[in-house]
Amino acid sequence: MHTVALVTARAARRLDEDLAPLEAALRNAETEVSIVDWDDADADWGAFDLALLRSAWDYSKRLPEFLGWAERVSLLTQLVCPLQVVRWNIDKHYLSDLARARVPTVPSHFIEPGEAAAAGLQRFGLHLGPADFVIKPAIGAGSRDAQRHAREDIEAATAHAQRLLDARRAVLLQPYLDRIDEHGETALLYYEGRFSHAIRKGPLLRRGEEPTRALLAEEHITPRTPQADELRVSAQALAALPFGTLLYARVDLIRDAAGAPCVLELELIEPSMFFMHAPGSAARFAAAILKLVG
Repeated sequence: MHTVALVTARAARRLDEDLAPLEAALRNAETEVSIVDWDDADADWGAFDLALLRSAWDYSKRLPEFLGWAERVSLLTQLVCPLQVVRWNIDKHYLSDLARARVPTVPSHFIEPGEAAAAGLQRFGLHLGPADFVIKPAIGAGSRDAQRHAREDIEAATAHAQRLLDARRAVLLQPYLDRIDEHGETALLYYEGRFSHAIRKGPLLRRGEEPTRALLAEEHITPRTPQADELRVSAQALAALPFGTLLYARVDLIRDAAGAPCVLELELIEPSMFFMHAPGSAARFAAAILKLVG
């Protein structure tokens, strides 16, 4: 019997709605499954055929520790996703890599630790026009510390960016594409490079709201059938990856002012998969996992 660890975090267990259906699907396929916190000092990672990153959602607050853990576990068992993918996707500077590969992406600018927030925002504002904009950490998860700012409220935006920089966190600046208010995000799930299902996320960031401090921001999710242009852009994003075909990936798209889809985020490490909104998807994913250990 194969043994698989579903890797989570203590604080994420009650939030990860994908854990139970995936555990059941793997057990139905006669697989021994353990749900293990990534920082469990007693975990015997070498006892598993595969350790699947599922919901280690506190990694951004403990990044050196988490990356050290991933490196150690990679030497003991098959870590999915692989260490090189973790290192690349954990930092949203990857959006610059996608843009250089001519993948349509939300325009993204960065302020690095050591730079002044005011100067970085001024540089970004030259390209922004009248739009609202979003400030978020370059390394973060679950929309924590992300906030929408009005173009004229530069004082609050500067203070927000400076708080992140003072904590030695790079800052990502993006225009707020307001078609999301009507259309939402489209998140497309892929297993072994093949499209599985998609969902719609309602807008998360509202003007005037403080950034969430929760591990995972509350989301409004409904099933969605992606349009042809969304499938095309998501396939383009996956084709641009320097890793070949991955076991799983999620491509989050929003539409720009012209109505064209562009990549907001590429989730390769620990994406929510929304099994409850796509009957049969947990079983499809379990079958893909077992190909890696078969």
